[in-house]
Amino acid sequence: MKLGQVPDLGATARGNNRKEHDMQAMMETMGSYGPLLMNGIKALAVLIIGWMVAGVVRSVLRRKINASEHIDNTLGNFVASMVRWFILLMVLVAVLGLFGIEATSLVAVLGAATLAIGLALQGTLSDIAAGFMLILFRPYKLGQYVDIGGTAGTVKDLNLFTTELVTPDNVQIILPNGQAWGKVITNYSHHDTRRVDFVFGIDYGDDANKAMQIITDVAKADDRVHADPAPWVRVTNLGDSSVDLTARLWCDAGDYWELKFAITKTVKETFDKKGISIPYPHSVEIQKEG
Repeated sequence: MKLGQVPDLGATARGNNRKEHDMQAMMETMGSYGPLLMNGIKALAVLIIGWMVAGVVRSVLRRKINASEHIDNTLGNFVASMVRWFILLMVLVAVLGLFGIEATSLVAVLGAATLAIGLALQGTLSDIAAGFMLILFRPYKLGQYVDIGGTAGTVKDLNLFTTELVTPDNVQIILPNGQAWGKVITNYSHHDTRRVDFVFGIDYGDDANKAMQIITDVAKADDRVHADPAPWVRVTNLGDSSVDLTARLWCDAGDYWELKFAITKTVKETFDKKGISIPYPHSVEIQKEG
């Protein structure tokens, strides 16, 4: 402003009013978006905390249930998985409530979308239903060796959606529960004992009774073979080049394979020592006269 010039008080007042108006507009804008921003922060916090709590509760519940001698680990894992999903559902309802969506409104929306969701996720819903059936009827448990529709392995986990198997060579197999429940299930570990069957072929010129006594003695000498039922050895087939002897021995389920390998090896070695021949395919050269 030049010397002697009178200040324009009206312009100054108008400028101050404009600044106040802009400030007020900015405060109103922040005020309108502020609750939404705060709710977003709260929702994120609830999601993170809820996810962590669900995981901790699942771990603690599974450990507590599995510690009981009267409840098998399969049921403990399944219940813990159910509780985790229930907690996550409650967290979702709480988050939607922060944005003004009431639980009743959520139920109405879910009810209207049930048909569409059911059609889109019919495979998943089938897996969940099959999971309940597997828990209810218990065709297999954790740690058991099973064959499910041609897929064999040790059961490592059973949850709402899948069954996890581990093969003897440590390969992971994930099987949807819907497929597991719809297939033929062979449980090799269901019973505490198993029968091991052997077939030994001897030469037609050998003494069958002697060979049968050798097999019986070898079986009785192994502590893993049960005395009741007693070892069973019989002549079961007259083959093209051998007399087949069948042995049926009972053992603990966990000893099945090691016993099968050991008895096979020991019988073969004893046959060699006692002069019992095990026929094998071989060719005989015939010389023509003249």
